[in-house]
Amino acid sequence: MDSNKFIRSVRLRESACRGCINCIKNCPTQAIRVHNGKAHIIDKFCIDCGRCIRYCPHHAKIAVYDPLSVINDFKYAVALPAPSLYAQYNNLANVDIVLNALLKLGFDDVYEVSAAAELVSEASREYIREHMDEAPFISSACPSVIRLIRVKFPSLISRLLPIKAPVEVAAEIARARAMKKTGLKPEEIGIIFISPCPSKVSYAKAPLGIEKSSIDNVVAIKDIYPLLLPHMKHDESQLKPLSHSGRIGIGWSNAGGEVAGLLVENYLAADGIVNILRVLEQLEDEKLHGLTFVELNACDGGCAGGTLTVENAYIAATKTKRLTKYQPVSRNHLSENPELQSIYWADDVEYEPVFRLGNTFKESLRMMSDVEKLTAMFPGLDCGSCGAPTCQTLAEDIVRGDATPNDCIYVLRSNIAELSRRINDLTENVTAGKALSAEEDELLHRYIRELTADLASFGVPDKTKQRKE
Repeated sequence: MDSNKFIRSVRLRESACRGCINCIKNCPTQAIRVHNGKAHIIDKFCIDCGRCIRYCPHHAKIAVYDPLSVINDFKYAVALPAPSLYAQYNNLANVDIVLNALLKLGFDDVYEVSAAAELVSEASREYIREHMDEAPFISSACPSVIRLIRVKFPSLISRLLPIKAPVEVAAEIARARAMKKTGLKPEEIGIIFISPCPSKVSYAKAPLGIEKSSIDNVVAIKDIYPLLLPHMKHDESQLKPLSHSGRIGIGWSNAGGEVAGLLVENYLAADGIVNILRVLEQLEDEKLHGLTFVELNACDGGCAGGTLTVENAYIAATKTKRLTKYQPVSRNHLSENPELQSIYWADDVEYEPVFRLGNTFKESLRMMSDVEKLTAMFPGLDCGSCGAPTCQTLAEDIVRGDATPNDCIYVLRSNIAELSRRINDLTENVTAGKALSAEEDELLHRYIRELTADLASFGVPDKTKQRKE
């Protein structure tokens, strides 16, 4: 299995981790375990939704992205601001204020992702109209959602709209225009995305639907936000007219923004990864009927609620609506962008059975039977004390060889009690002055070894070993 497929940008800051179980209880794909007092993120299960970042009270989960200094690595740097960047600022009436500030910050040019979003909306309308008999279609704009479908809902892969995400379209157009404008080679031009979430960082390194992304680096909105403030001039007479986005493009910042640009009636728009899981399960079970399009955003409130933003998602949504109130509906059309060679995916998204227990169907059935037997051993409390989110997850880890039954504190306590009882029964004969047989003596020593091992796993030191030393 190609490990490059499971690049993730959400990481653990081990020094801050205290071994609490908030993260394992809030991870939608059960990608986190806690062992030896520290959390551990399983690469192939993680979808970079960033939910653990929000719920970690000790700030031990962080997103890894590029510093702004990467613009110095190129002769010409182009900023790709996400539409959610605009919603971070109070009383913003003109997008050009932000775009001009980006130039003053050190970028050589800007190209709005919201402009590319309008191209994606147009292409989506055309594709849906031509393939209506294949509906419902699922949005492919959120990398976390695509990764979730790829590993947990293989039957829905064919429902994904095979169109590049707005950020990828923006990157391709921005590079082509910069090359034409400057005469520089492609590698001399840096395409820098200003992102609201960690999943876009991973996407740039390991994209889905295409072989290689045109995005060179990804920086966080929360890092850019304070740096832009000193450069934001509200005197419009001093601003270059840089914005080329309308209501549809900027509206992609909010949940429901994508469907607003599709002009379809029968749609569903869900945000928040927990809600998305429910929707995908219902779609898989064919419980949702009559839908043409399903928009799914992993972050609460849409991209405006990404973990790399600074503003409350719902306040940001209101700011976006206020900003776009007097904007034209759309200012971009596919026919006016010859630099874009294709807006469609070049590669298929393939199912990755990372949650499958065995390598074959027969082996998986056998292992699933073992999981059921192990799960029945456990108390069914899903307390998380073992470091896994549920009793069944612990059973699956045991079957995979990544855990033992003694990781369950209730099983361990029961084992210790039983071994203590057996040792006590044997030593009563010694106390009464009766000699143990060779078989009983061996049994006693075996019980003591097992008890010592169980106590050690419970954190009790081996006093016998210490005395010998």
